[in-house]
Amino acid sequence: MTTCRFCSTPLSLSLVNLGMTPLANSNLRSRDDISTEKAFPLHVMVCEKCYLAQTTETVPADAIFHDDYAYFSSFSSSWVEHARQYCEIMRHRFDLDESSLVIEVASNDGYLLQHFAKAGIPVLGVEPAGNCAAEAELRGVPSMVAFFGSALGERLVSEGRQADLMAANNVLAHVPDISDFVKGFSIALKPEGVVTFEFPHLLNLINLVQFDTIYHEHYSYLSLIAVETILRSHRLRVFDVQQLPTHGGSLRVFACREEASHAEQPGLFAVRAAEKHARLDERAGYEGFTAKVEKVREDFLAFLGEAKRAGKTIAGYGAAAKGNTFLNYCGLGADDIAYVADRNVHKQGRFLPGVHAPIVDPEKIMETKPDYVVILPWNLAREVEQQLAPVRDWGGRFVTAIPELKIF
Repeated sequence: MTTCRFCSTPLSLSLVNLGMTPLANSNLRSRDDISTEKAFPLHVMVCEKCYLAQTTETVPADAIFHDDYAYFSSFSSSWVEHARQYCEIMRHRFDLDESSLVIEVASNDGYLLQHFAKAGIPVLGVEPAGNCAAEAELRGVPSMVAFFGSALGERLVSEGRQADLMAANNVLAHVPDISDFVKGFSIALKPEGVVTFEFPHLLNLINLVQFDTIYHEHYSYLSLIAVETILRSHRLRVFDVQQLPTHGGSLRVFACREEASHAEQPGLFAVRAAEKHARLDERAGYEGFTAKVEKVREDFLAFLGEAKRAGKTIAGYGAAAKGNTFLNYCGLGADDIAYVADRNVHKQGRFLPGVHAPIVDPEKIMETKPDYVVILPWNLAREVEQQLAPVRDWGGRFVTAIPELKIF
C-alpha cells in the first residue's frame, strides 16, 4: 500500500495512471543511450486526509537535478518578463531596499534574482543543479549549489542570512520530502518575512486536462487546500493568493510566520471558495479525470493518423518535459514526429526520452517546411506562434492537443 508523502495516510484514490515513462527532462546524448534508458511508473494518487495529489514513485532527486540538468529558465522570454514584473511588485509591496535580503530557492540560471540585484537589493540563490548555478553567477547572482530544507535553513540562520523575502517558483511540487522543505522556510524567514510559492494549480490541471504537466520530477500536484495544510504544520500562515496565467494557470501563495502581522486578503478567500465549489475537499472532485485524459490521446492519435495517410509532414516545437509526458503517453516514436525544434542550445543535438526524435535548432523548421508544427508547450503557444510566423508563408499550420485538439 502506498502512503501519503506528507501525512502517511494510505492512498486509495487514483487521479490518473500514465503508465511507464522515462524521466521527462532526461534527453539522450546519442542514440547509443537508448539501450540504457530507464522508465518508471507515472501514477498520481490523492490523499483523502490532506488532499495532496502525488506520484506513487519517488525517483531520487539527485537523478533528476544534476550538473547536466537541461532546463534553463532564461530561454523563455515571457518567463523572464514574468520574473521582472514579480521583482517590481515585491519591491514596492514589501519596501525592499539595500538593507533587505531576497533568497530564491530553485534559482536556476538567475532569471529572477538578476532583477533584484540590478536594483541594488542583496540576493542569494539556492540551486541544486551546478550548471544552472554557474550561469546565475555570470549574471551577478551569488548562488549556493544545494538542495533546500530544514538543515539549510538552519545554516542560513547561523550565517546571519535570514530573508525578508523568499521566492520558490515551480519548486514546491519538485521535492520528495515536502514537509522538510517547507520547514526550511519557517526557519529562514525573518519574523515579518514573506515567502511566495508559485505552482500550477491542481484545479486547472483537472478542469483543463493538463495531464502532461505530470512527470516524475513533479512529486506533488498542488491545491490551496493541501498547501495550507502543509504550511500550517510548520507554523506558516497563508495571507494572500494571486491567480496567474503562467503554466496554464498557477497560484502565487503568500505566506508568513503564524504570528506575523500580514493581514488576510480577498484573493485567499476567492481561491478557497473556488476549490470548495470544485469539491477538491472530497473524493468526487477527482473522479472521472482518467476518461478525459484518454479522450485527448484518442483525438490526437486520430489527427496524426489522418495527417500521415494524407502524406503530410509533422514536426514538433519545444522539447519541454510536458511534451515528453504527452508523446510517451501517446506511445509515439521518431516515425511519428520527424524532429522537435527548441531554442535551448543545451538540448539541441540530443534525443527525446522514450520517443527518440532528434532535438534541433528552430531553423530546421524553416528549412524543411513541415505541414504541421505541434506546439508541445501549449502554455507558450502564442509566444511560439509569433516566433514561427513564417510557417504560414508555405501554408503550414500549428497544432496543440490540450485541453482539446486545436489546429490553427
